This record gives sequence, structure tokens and C-alpha cells, in this order.
Amino acid sequence: MALPAGPGTGPVIGEDGLARCPWAGGPGTMRDYHDTEWGRPVHGEAAHLERLTLEAFQSGLSWSTILAKRPAFRAAFCDFDADAVAAFGEADVVRLMGDASIVRNRRKIDAAILNARATVALREQEGLPALIASFAPQRPPAPATVEEVATTSPESLALSKELKRRGFVFVGPTTMHALMEAIGIFDPHLVGCHRRGRAHLG
Repeated sequence: MALPAGPGTGPVIGEDGLARCPWAGGPGTMRDYHDTEWGRPVHGEAAHLERLTLEAFQSGLSWSTILAKRPAFRAAFCDFDADAVAAFGEADVVRLMGDASIVRNRRKIDAAILNARATVALREQEGLPALIASFAPQRPPAPATVEEVATTSPESLALSKELKRRGFVFVGPTTMHALMEAIGIFDPHLVGCHRRGRAHLG
């Protein structure tokens, strides 16, 4: 998820007195996501596949839209069990294209199935979680303002290339940078945000 640019783009103080990244300044779903999930590590293959899939579906849409539909995505994609999704056929694609509770985009649905199959294949090697983690930056960014926040990085470009080499699709460097932010490959919070430096503390 990209952070919005604009004036006054350092951390903002909420009505509860806590400083947060500007996109999470007001109460609601986005603030809850910022405070409890964004930038925190996830564990297990299904959790990584879910985030990779949802970031791909988010392309061109708002993250709040994806969050609102996440329960439906989990139901539609078998809680992102890679074996189950990898077994999807044309009848499943037709079913998903008729499901108004998710984002009905044929290319993204096809990508989700292909990526599940690629995830299963990765088990014979290091596995999806370990592969993604191996691209963690040696010098994590420490932005103080939104203007300093990158949307790609050398690491996200390298991860994108490697995933494509392993058979994944819809994994461009911008999407992979957002994934790395979301799952805590590095701390994405602005310096001064109350969540900065706390991702591994809960």
C-alpha cells in the first residue's frame, strides 16, 4: 500500500494523543490496520500467500477496499491454502468471476491460482516465506516524511525478478515493495510514528 503525498506529511497526532503515519490519522479500519497489522511479521506459507495475493488484487484500487473484502477473499480462496487454490480449474474461475464480494478481475484471479501453484513448487526449495525474507534490505529505510517514502527499492526489484523466475506473476517491484512493508520485512512506519520500532514487540 502506498502512502499518500501532500502537505504536512510527517506523523500526525490523533485525538487519542498518538502519532501515526498520515494515512492512519483518523479512527476507522485503516487506523486499526496501521496499529495492529501493517509492518508486523506474518508467519507461515498461507499468511505470506494471502498478503502477496491481496497486494496484487489491490493494484489500481484502494487498500481500504481490499481490507473490507478480505473476509470474502479468504472464503473464496480457501484461506489461502496453496494446495487448494493450486487445484482450482476453470469452473472455479467462473465461480470467482461471479462472486461480487471480491474483486472480479480475470487476470488477477488467474494470477492468484498461478501463484498458488508456484508456492507449492517452492516447497522443494526454500519455500515462499524464506524466499521473501531473504530480500530484506541490509540498511532498512527510516523515512521521516511521506515524501521520503519510496515505492520501490533495489530489494523489491530483485524480489520481483526472482519471483517471476520462479513462476509467479503480478509481482512487480512496486507491489513487492508494498508487500515487504506490509509483512514487516522492514519497518515501514515513519520516524516519530508510535508504531516505529515496535513491529516485533506486538
